[in-house]
Amino acid sequence: MNKKEIAEIRKQFTPDRNTITRICGCYVDGEKKIRFISKDAFHSLPEEDAFKYLSIFKHSLSGVVGKNLLTMEFPLAEEADGGTQEFLLRLRNSRLADEELVQEFYNKVIENYTYPENYYIILIHVAYDVPGKASDGSEMEDASDTVFEYVLCSICPVKLSKAALSYNAEKNRMEDRIRDWIVDAPANAFLFPAFHDRAADLHAVLYYSKDSEELQENFTGCVLGAMPPLSAGSQKETFQSMLTQSLGEECNFEVVRTIHDTLHEMLEEHKEEPEPLALNKNDVVHILEETGVSNEKIETFEQDFEEILGEKPELLASNIANTRKFHVKTPDVVIQVNPDRTDLIETKIIDGRQYLVIAVDDQIEVNGVNIRALISKTEN
Repeated sequence: MNKKEIAEIRKQFTPDRNTITRICGCYVDGEKKIRFISKDAFHSLPEEDAFKYLSIFKHSLSGVVGKNLLTMEFPLAEEADGGTQEFLLRLRNSRLADEELVQEFYNKVIENYTYPENYYIILIHVAYDVPGKASDGSEMEDASDTVFEYVLCSICPVKLSKAALSYNAEKNRMEDRIRDWIVDAPANAFLFPAFHDRAADLHAVLYYSKDSEELQENFTGCVLGAMPPLSAGSQKETFQSMLTQSLGEECNFEVVRTIHDTLHEMLEEHKEEPEPLALNKNDVVHILEETGVSNEKIETFEQDFEEILGEKPELLASNIANTRKFHVKTPDVVIQVNPDRTDLIETKIIDGRQYLVIAVDDQIEVNGVNIRALISKTEN
């Protein structure tokens, strides 16, 4: 799912737009024991409760596409009888009215989800009447011919509130506050089926992870039947490692800076697109060719790319490029540069020794002290 598709579903979680038919909940303690189970028609919930649930569901579809939000396709085997996709489809089609099926789902989550403390599993069924769109892109509420039925599962940590003093108005004094168990924002969630081209895609699921580096592979593999791609951090580390190993002595400052600048420009050009910018092996090879890397090193990189990442891999440009900072680091010095002004730094060989040279046209501060005037006096 891309940004626009996710945003379309997310904006339905408001009091006047939501079409949630049923909500089920399961509270699990740190020993994986079920404390209580609930099931309700969503419209029967008190208004304040419903508002808080809607906030949780919005959080379940938040974050960066390709980092916190991952679309994963089911292997064909999981779509056969007994597969995870087939099970999720039965769960969706039951509209959560089959208590045994919902209980089986809870058991699957509890068995495979890793969390040492209490958490709350929230499961909803939604029937979204997808509005048609006019030629100018505006929605036509009365021109719908598609109903997108889906289930959304949010797994929320439940934490004990902090100890504190509070004011007791009845007794007119300060006293120890009663500590409550608070439902936190979701740590993980998934939406099935995925929403592609404004319709259900039964072959894919959208997965959310608040921590982009902790993707709960056991949970995604056993409950969703689909393994997530490399995390954002792993993609970055793998790409950096391949550059270092494959390019060898050609992995110098100028090459790395040019790669950074090229990725930065590509992301700027792509930023209005709903789909994240994905790079395959040929895309990365083209970038290396533009930097002047030798054919021999490029061939080595191609081989390493295939061996490490497998067949038809893709890396998201936003995961392997840091557009917010550009660091140059030695064991004793760290230089931080505006990502748009990497041209200010270059390397030079002086008396047989390599130096980093920084062009200075404006003021310089050292520990907050403006030293530009001192430089001017020295020159005079």
